[in-house]
Amino acid sequence: MSPGLLLSCACLACGAFFLAVAALGLVRFPDALSRLQGVSKATALGVGCWMLGLLLRASSVFTGLKLLFVWGLVLVWLGYLGQLVGRLALIAARRR
Repeated sequence: MSPGLLLSCACLACGAFFLAVAALGLVRFPDALSRLQGVSKATALGVGCWMLGLLLRASSVFTGLKLLFVWGLVLVWLGYLGQLVGRLALIAARRR
């Protein structure tokens, strides 16, 4: 096994670990805002590790650029959805 393949597998395993931690945080944290914080941070790190692992296996530069574009979209949408869910939780808390 080549060192690049081992590093790629390690990055993919690390990403899977962080995504599992995000799923566990979604279940374990008590309120919406703490769930949101835990899930968004761990998801961003998990997807980043996955993209790094896949970049090491990319067959061409164009494939690598597409992976970086998808990672950028994930980061932007995580921030946007975090703001949206946070605002909705604040509105729901004010109605109580």
